[in-house]
Amino acid sequence: MGKTSRRYRSRENDENYKYGQKRRRVEKYDDYYEDTYGPKRCNDSYSCEKHSYSSQSGKHYQSSYNDGYYSRDSSRTLNSRQKNEDSRDRHDYSGSSRRRRSRHRKHKSRSSHSRDRHRNKNGGRAKSVEDDEEGHLIYRHGDCLQARYEILSTLGEGTFGKVLLCLDHQRGGKKVALKVIKNIEKYRDAAFLEINVLKKLQEKDPVGKYLCVTMLDWFNYHGHICLAFELLGLSTYDFQKDNHYIPYPLDQVRHMAFQLVWAVKFLHDNHITHTDLKPENILFRDSLCELRYNPSKRRDERQLVSSDIRLIDFGSATFDNEHHSTVVSTRHYRAPEVVLELGWNQSCDVWSIGCIIFEFYMGITMFQTHDNREHLAMMERILGPIPSRMIKKSRKQKYFYHNRLDWDEHSSGGKYVRENCKPIMRYIQRKDHPEHMKLIDLIARMLEYDPTKRISLAEAINHSFFDELPHEKRFPNNHTNQSSYETNTRCLRSAGR
Repeated sequence: MGKTSRRYRSRENDENYKYGQKRRRVEKYDDYYEDTYGPKRCNDSYSCEKHSYSSQSGKHYQSSYNDGYYSRDSSRTLNSRQKNEDSRDRHDYSGSSRRRRSRHRKHKSRSSHSRDRHRNKNGGRAKSVEDDEEGHLIYRHGDCLQARYEILSTLGEGTFGKVLLCLDHQRGGKKVALKVIKNIEKYRDAAFLEINVLKKLQEKDPVGKYLCVTMLDWFNYHGHICLAFELLGLSTYDFQKDNHYIPYPLDQVRHMAFQLVWAVKFLHDNHITHTDLKPENILFRDSLCELRYNPSKRRDERQLVSSDIRLIDFGSATFDNEHHSTVVSTRHYRAPEVVLELGWNQSCDVWSIGCIIFEFYMGITMFQTHDNREHLAMMERILGPIPSRMIKKSRKQKYFYHNRLDWDEHSSGGKYVRENCKPIMRYIQRKDHPEHMKLIDLIARMLEYDPTKRISLAEAINHSFFDELPHEKRFPNNHTNQSSYETNTRCLRSAGR
């Protein structure tokens, strides 16, 4: 859990897991795969040098458990097309019929323009609208979708599809982030789930008071579900990564933590659990920063100008009355009741928030692991023994022996946990400062093992740690209804301002 492992940590391919989870929500699957994940964690977040829709600048997904699962689907689609073509070739078409088909193809080809190459007079799928072998839409910069969204560049790519930087010509040429989903049924189903949640949230909060990302539009483009979002800044993870994983200042940690509690409490009040809270899914409204030289470290360090955030990625959000998948959340932010398969509710979001606030404060991941048993060992090292009543009820008895965690402290894994984890009170940076003590107390209450004893967000928002927050920051107002910033992440040297 040290800074070295934090900086080069290998993240699970949670996009793949997440979309597998969504498919099971749609089809009401009851069983789920065992704790097998890929070697690298992938995100739904995207950023480029100047703009971002989500996080993980320049990162592409790597293969994992579900990659083969989805690629088989893709290959079935391709094989089906190939079979249809072979079938047509075997038919004994007359010469005149072949000539008519040839003339028709040539006519359609001539009718395409470079500017509107994706359009078709009859409203069908134009011949020039093509997908690659993975189901991504093939496009060129300058193409225009729906005669409205002009593609400027690619912000990022993931298992679900791509995020494009576009000009919205119906909104005066404003820049938006357009999420283009793959032309594969599972991803379309998952996109419709996300759209449903976003529409519900916008009905409850039309002005964006509760800091959830604003969906501006959505449409089905020849099998590709497209979602248009306001353009935001870097994710809280990307900013910290680009800033040498330096912890955020305490005042910014306080403000960001309050906003996160405020936003997720809004979800809970509307009977929704996010289930995938992580720093990559928390974006700055504007990631403008000042660049200052640190002579002791001999490096430039960034200081954020505004710590206003937005919550994104509701693709895994689950209503209280919906089917609850067995496994939710990204590994590092997964609650113990999920690991032990005891069932979960909204309190699993509270656990994730506690891990995220710790990461803001320390600049390191609290639970840097990809293994269930090691994850539980880390929890015990930091938070104390797991309650015996939770162990008795768990379906994962293979991790325990005589009602205790079956863990060898003298193994290489045991050494790793000892060297990288310590009791939570030892993480206090300044024990003589009461605000640091209050912060650790809030985190500890969010990381209570028993979900029934874990602090609720209604209680957390009134925690004493937030007493020092200025009034204008404590109660977000309707300034969020203004048009979103067209962010750039250029850093201004403070000496020149």
